[in-house]
Amino acid sequence: MELLHSVTDGVATVVIHHPAKRNAMTVGMWRALPPLLDGLAADPAVRALVLTGEGDTFCAGADISTLRESPGEAQALAGFAEEALAAFPKPSLAAVRGYCVGGGSQLAAACDLRFAEEGALFGVTPAKLGIVYPASSTRRLVSLVGPGTAKYLLFSGELIDAERALRTGLVDEVLPVGELGKRVGEFTRVLVSRSQLTQAAAKEFANGRTDRDAHWAEQARGSGDTAEGVAAFLERRAPRFTWSV
Repeated sequence: MELLHSVTDGVATVVIHHPAKRNAMTVGMWRALPPLLDGLAADPAVRALVLTGEGDTFCAGADISTLRESPGEAQALAGFAEEALAAFPKPSLAAVRGYCVGGGSQLAAACDLRFAEEGALFGVTPAKLGIVYPASSTRRLVSLVGPGTAKYLLFSGELIDAERALRTGLVDEVLPVGELGKRVGEFTRVLVSRSQLTQAAAKEFANGRTDRDAHWAEQARGSGDTAEGVAAFLERRAPRFTWSV
């Protein structure tokens, strides 16, 4: 039971590895995620992040045995981990196979994008355990799927399939079985090729930050990315953006 990670061609991949319990998150794993993300955020070689699960399951939630031992601590650590993932300063993508339930759905929702394989199942399940879902997590879910679907998921704890998740905005793409890895690889190569300046500013603005227009305008003026992007377009070549987080 651990979080594995690797960095290849600008993409950091974090794998939730607890196959004996469908990649359920233990207290130790919740605790380990924020410092792992801090290290990847500070690595200039990392331009995008993929979060996925070992094998054919993304994450079946929190390891329930840890909730019995210390429910308050486990919930607090899960919240810290979710917020650390949401605050990751570079584009993040959840690659989902199989179950994405409970704490797994929290982690997926905290990523910028979610790609799922056909057959994936999603559920937000605190009502099955008598747990109060955090306000920040609830707002994040509402921002993705709207209040109606958020209430459906939270009130019932029922699972929905990938097609319904796509219709409601919980996921961004659904891929045929066996195609998810290829598509994630293609899309992250696109992300890595784009301007980190644009991505970082857009992420802040999309997440609701409203007081940094002047900051990002100054960053753009000093970065050279705009001049490089325009020159590359006119010269019909790939741009070489240099601004980094």
